[in-house]
Amino acid sequence: MNVRTLFADDVAVSPVIGVILMVAITVILAAVIGSFVLNLGQGIQQTAPQASFGFGYANDSVDVTHESGDTVVAAQLNVTSAAAIDYSGPTLFAGTVSAGDTATYNLSGTEWNGETVRVVWESEDGSASATLSQSTAPAI
Repeated sequence: MNVRTLFADDVAVSPVIGVILMVAITVILAAVIGSFVLNLGQGIQQTAPQASFGFGYANDSVDVTHESGDTVVAAQLNVTSAAAIDYSGPTLFAGTVSAGDTATYNLSGTEWNGETVRVVWESEDGSASATLSQSTAPAI
C-alpha cells in the first residue's frame, strides 16, 4: 500500500463535507426564520416597567408624582379617568419620568367626586399595556 496515494485520495471527503454544510445552513436558516415568524425577539422589550405613582387632589386638578421604580418614557404614559381630564395643565410629564417628577392635570368642567384616576403604560408598538398605579379621588 502506498502511503502517498492514501493521503492524496480525497474522493469521498468532498460529498460528506458538502452534506454536513448543507444541513448546518438549513438548521441555522430555520432558526432565524422561525424566530421572525414567531416574533420571539419582541417579547423581551415589551415588559411593563415597575413604577409607583402618588396622587394629590384639589378641586379642579390632580398632581401625579412618580414616587419610585423604573424610569419611564413620558410618551408611553397616559393619565386616564372617566372624568374629562384637560391635558394642558401647568406641568405635564415630558421626556423621561423618574422618581420625584410631578405632572399636574386639570379637570374640565366637573369635580373629581370619587373618580378613579389611572396611570397606564403602553408599549412602543401598542401591543401591550399595563396599569402602573391607580387612585380613587375623595368624594367632594
